[in-house]
Amino acid sequence: MKKKIGMPLLILSVLIQACSGDKKENQMNGDLANNPLLKPSTLEYQTPDFSIIQATHFEPAFNEAMKIQNKTIQEICADKNPANFENTILALEKSNALLDQISNVFYSLTGAHTNDTLDGIQERMAPIMSAHRDEIYLNSDLFKRIKTVNNQKDNLKLDAESLRLITYYYDDFVIQGANLSDADKEKVKEINGKLATLSNKFNKTILDAGHASAVIVKDVKELDGLSKDEIEGIKEKDGTYKISIVNTTQQPILQSLKNRDLRKKVMQASIHRADGAKNNTESTIIEIATLRAEKAKILGYENYAAWSMQNSMAKTPENVWNLFNSLIPASTAKAALEAKEIQQLIDKEGQKFQLEAADWNLYAEKVRKEKYDLEESQIKPYFEMVQVLEKGVFYAAEKLYGITYKKRTDLPIYHPDVLVYELFEEDGSKLGLFYADFYARPSKRGGAWMSNFVTQSHLYKQKPVIYNVMNIVKPAAGTPTLLSYDEVETMFHEFGHALHGFFADQHYPSLSGTAVARDFVEFPSQFNENWGLHPSILKNYAKHYETGKDMPAALVDKIKKASTFNQGFMLTEFLAAANLDMKWHSIGKDTKINDANAFEKMALQETKLNVVSAILPRYRSTFFAHIFGGGYGAGYYAYLWTEMLDHDAFQWFEENGGLTRANGQRIREMVLSRGNTLDYDQMYENWRGGKAKFEPLLKARGLN
Repeated sequence: MKKKIGMPLLILSVLIQACSGDKKENQMNGDLANNPLLKPSTLEYQTPDFSIIQATHFEPAFNEAMKIQNKTIQEICADKNPANFENTILALEKSNALLDQISNVFYSLTGAHTNDTLDGIQERMAPIMSAHRDEIYLNSDLFKRIKTVNNQKDNLKLDAESLRLITYYYDDFVIQGANLSDADKEKVKEINGKLATLSNKFNKTILDAGHASAVIVKDVKELDGLSKDEIEGIKEKDGTYKISIVNTTQQPILQSLKNRDLRKKVMQASIHRADGAKNNTESTIIEIATLRAEKAKILGYENYAAWSMQNSMAKTPENVWNLFNSLIPASTAKAALEAKEIQQLIDKEGQKFQLEAADWNLYAEKVRKEKYDLEESQIKPYFEMVQVLEKGVFYAAEKLYGITYKKRTDLPIYHPDVLVYELFEEDGSKLGLFYADFYARPSKRGGAWMSNFVTQSHLYKQKPVIYNVMNIVKPAAGTPTLLSYDEVETMFHEFGHALHGFFADQHYPSLSGTAVARDFVEFPSQFNENWGLHPSILKNYAKHYETGKDMPAALVDKIKKASTFNQGFMLTEFLAAANLDMKWHSIGKDTKINDANAFEKMALQETKLNVVSAILPRYRSTFFAHIFGGGYGAGYYAYLWTEMLDHDAFQWFEENGGLTRANGQRIREMVLSRGNTLDYDQMYENWRGGKAKFEPLLKARGLN
């Protein structure tokens, strides 16, 4: 989600000596005049022209854009006319247009295809970005005018979205500290600057830690269990084999490796990637959590979790803990049964070891084959990557929403692996551009995500330009990219986010599309996952990559019957991570933490999420990028909160005719196109006809 003035953007102080000022200023103006980031793109949809954008363009562009915004803010504050919507709220909304344009491109590159120059800019400017943000949020004169408009909004003859924008800005400024004393504002500014630096440091460290923790295998015999293509895909130029460490604790390759010593070595590399001397993040995350607690106290809250949830669906940490408490007993009980089944299989094979985390994926796959006669290798040949995207993900969007596509090869891209598609409405009118960046590479951070190059806005007559990023291991040249079903689901998930952005129908960019609370933004994406196994969709894309034949009905049935398999494990590892997030962000200002790993151990013990010793948190604290390097601090629970909405919404579809254009249009008009223009509960209940029910989630997880 994006808050327009809350984005970490750059402000630079340019000090020019009098004797040489004219010359330097003329040089800078000349550079700025040719800087492609400081003027609208000439390409369709105003999409970034990556053929001319260079890393060195960003600092001067940010500098100039900051000057422009600061000048606008000064003009708003100095206006002698009474504060009103146009001269205060709308002027503030417009002040960030250029900064938003630049930051959209900058943060797409630092996430998906970074380099030393971009990393350097981000690292140097992190505290400066924070300072600029604070100068706006904590500007007393600006807030006084916002408050004046907010107090009179009931008497203003404005449309509903404009009234919502007033509330949005007023609430956001209050949350960030606009009502604080001058002394406390200075404290918050100092803390925010430190946090910006620390979060950037954390992100860089875990990226380096992931690279440094890769496991090098010299003897190909140790890779028993991998296919020839998989082995070829990890082969290095020197003849060794490199097993890269991905962002989660569990590593996908462990599902196939038969060599237990190597499995344990890979798992240890994953667990301890950020514990070592060079890439240790322990002190960093302790300082981040402590500073966040201190900030929350200054802002009048018991802890950071309570402060951060003010505009969320959950509203309070207590509601999140209640959600956890309702799931933990059933989740760990099911996980314990799964562990027992796996141990029985290990014993049956004559093995003399107790189940550990490094063994789970391999033996769970064996149990699945034994119980359901199903294994991943049977499924993958039917899930070729581009086929899944075009004939599955796009096809589902066509059936539900009338969306069609055309592949574009004429637009500049930032990496050769990026695919570009133009999307169209049912009547043939243009909807927007979609960029798909699916392959893993060293210059990309782990995980999968969606964001905008261009945000939809009627104010600026902008149609959306959206990208999805994944981290699929790229196969050797000439071999097909075959996906696991988990990767198929992720593709549907991220395109659900994209649809939320494409269907945005807002006047103001600050309220557009995915600019919603964390525990609502994941609803459209998780809901979209449901169509991956829908019979008519699956039949259209699940084709064998060699023969072109449909996936056999018997295999489809096996997948569906196995849908609740391993759910105890999956939910428990998620709850363990979400619990860690809440524990880190529930500490008080004076809480002293000396050992991050000891704190993690205690947090898992207190909530009984360590009762199945072979299940570790999906992310350990030391490499939990969502919460210490991203925007999910005290918000990782959102995936589970929105899963409740997701399954409840899919049940509505099943009760009302299923996958039809009418049903798709209804949820588009009432939910997916509304952005942040309505209370989230009200929006959902208006569409659903009542509150979301918890039971469909339990059924989907096999817990009832």
